[in-house]
Amino acid sequence: MSQAISTSAISVKALTKKYGEVDAVRGIDFDVATGETFGFLGPNGAGKSTTIKILCTLADPTSGTARVAGHDVTAERDTVRRNIGLVFQETTLDSYLTGEQNLRFHADLYGVPKAAFAPRLRQVLEMVGLWERRSSVVATYSGGMKRRLEIARGLLHAPRVLFLDEPTVGLDPQTRVSIWEYINELKGREDITIFLTTHYMDEAENCDRIAIIDHGKIVALGTPEALKASVGKDRVQITTADDQAAIRSLGEVFGVEAAVHEHLVTFSVESGEHFVPQLFARLPVAIRSVSVSRPSLDDVFMSYTGKTIRDAEATIGERNRMIATRFGRR
Repeated sequence: MSQAISTSAISVKALTKKYGEVDAVRGIDFDVATGETFGFLGPNGAGKSTTIKILCTLADPTSGTARVAGHDVTAERDTVRRNIGLVFQETTLDSYLTGEQNLRFHADLYGVPKAAFAPRLRQVLEMVGLWERRSSVVATYSGGMKRRLEIARGLLHAPRVLFLDEPTVGLDPQTRVSIWEYINELKGREDITIFLTTHYMDEAENCDRIAIIDHGKIVALGTPEALKASVGKDRVQITTADDQAAIRSLGEVFGVEAAVHEHLVTFSVESGEHFVPQLFARLPVAIRSVSVSRPSLDDVFMSYTGKTIRDAEATIGERNRMIATRFGRR
């Protein structure tokens, strides 16, 4: 155990969290190395935010252990908080204050020495491109600027671990790219470990390693490239005149298991570009379109869970609505 604590910025063992009858987190284990960018990838409602709340001491685990920066999140709550920065999904800025005033308030809460505040303020605001807007009221900031200010605030007290809970949710694609440029830049400037949650596959590609979580359990863990290599096969997606007939025929003629995902008949095969000519020649159903792609994190998710991340979100959303309805009737 002592070795794991000394080499890991985060260490989680058999962690569970129950909310009444709901198992939000179900016995997960993982370690995050110091200096690593580690991503928790999964659909909304899979247990990502619950895990991050436990790691940030905002929720108590039902069982299991978690250590952050070498400290137990339950027994050493205050010490953990001094060593972490946190950017929530929802903005927690005071929109009536300026950017500098928001950061000054944060510095007071975390006991940043007054002599260190001014140079640190400039450093973090320049890092996120907001130094020139430091005197502007936050209410005048765009959504992307607010998220960048929150990242600067999370870095102000020089934490050892920075937690980013869905850092680009609700932002437009161009702003999402910009936020990631700042995140990658800060890794080059700050001696810091980053733990982030996301349900965007393209964002997970920026991580050194990712853990895929589904229904509260980690189903795969590794580097993005290693996880994609574990799938091995190419993904083929077709539209047809009769999707159900096409699925039956793919099984009967080619021995291929297929399913409809996001209105496309989807399946995986070796050497997809060589398979397509056979598909047109032998499938007794009219094919309207076809696409072939190399394994992606979408394919990894589908390989380990049997569904796309969008399908998983729909399933979890329906489950949560049923639970809310049931508990609402009591």
